[in-house]
Amino acid sequence: MAVNLDRRRINAPSGGTLAPVFARTVKEPGYLQSLRPSRTRGPNEPRQIFLQTGIVPSASGSAYLEIPSASSPSKSTLIPPTSSLKIAASVQGPKPLPRSASFSPSLLLTTTVKFAPFATRHRRGYIRDSTERDLGVHVETALRGVMIGERWPKSGVEVVVTVLEGDENGWWGDVEGNGTGNGGGWGLLNVLAGCITVASAAIVDAGIDCVDMVSGGVAAIIRNPEAKDAKEKVMRILDPCPAEHQEIVAACAVGYLASRDEITEIWVKGDVGTDPDGLIEGATHAAVGSLSVLKEVLLEALEAKFQTQSADANGGLKRKQQDVQMTG
Repeated sequence: MAVNLDRRRINAPSGGTLAPVFARTVKEPGYLQSLRPSRTRGPNEPRQIFLQTGIVPSASGSAYLEIPSASSPSKSTLIPPTSSLKIAASVQGPKPLPRSASFSPSLLLTTTVKFAPFATRHRRGYIRDSTERDLGVHVETALRGVMIGERWPKSGVEVVVTVLEGDENGWWGDVEGNGTGNGGGWGLLNVLAGCITVASAAIVDAGIDCVDMVSGGVAAIIRNPEAKDAKEKVMRILDPCPAEHQEIVAACAVGYLASRDEITEIWVKGDVGTDPDGLIEGATHAAVGSLSVLKEVLLEALEAKFQTQSADANGGLKRKQQDVQMTG
């Protein structure tokens, strides 16, 4: 029987990859829990954000966002305590629709969110699954009310967001070690907020007119039964890292327009209790923090672009004057 081999691609294992288990972890039950990361930031202190635009020269606009891990790596193990968030976005268009397409009075937006195969601890597939399609719908809803689509009739724009590394749903010691972790998909809310922010930066870099810049933010309600103070047992925090908390009760991710004080997208997960407005307000505060970074980066990129255009114009004028003197 003949077997067709794909020699152009090295296929990865079909199953997931598990963290190695060392002898010390098996012999000492308390050693694994000693590696658990803890939140060193304040409740209202978000993580630092790295944002850069213009990373894809062939695209109309592009951006890259990275939120590094807040916990320092342990010297006694090769496994990082928490994951970082790395997302890239590119914009193609606006470009005319095909002749066969029906007339559209406004700009048609298409959003695609795809995890890289190596983005999570369990290897992802090459075909988009339901989670990625769901994230794409959320991002498209957040961006649709921002762009002024009436200025591009019968045109379309495509926003492609690639998650290079996603936030985990819990600590690897719980999820992979004893199977009692809270794998409730809490990391997807951080991924959604990052996708909204980086997609907004890419759209502005493409020069598409918008009513405002939209940014994403996340807030969560956590429960810490070991805390001595009653106020610290259940508390609200901004920009949660799921690996740093033993139990997350509820979380909320929003797409927020600060100047208009409008929410274009909201995703609430868990038991919010009797005060859902407080959780939503916390997520908007986190979005405002992301917006400050977004404004600063886009302003620096705009100034650099103007300086480059001015230098090119002055260089062309000097060459033109030299040509005129030579011909005279």
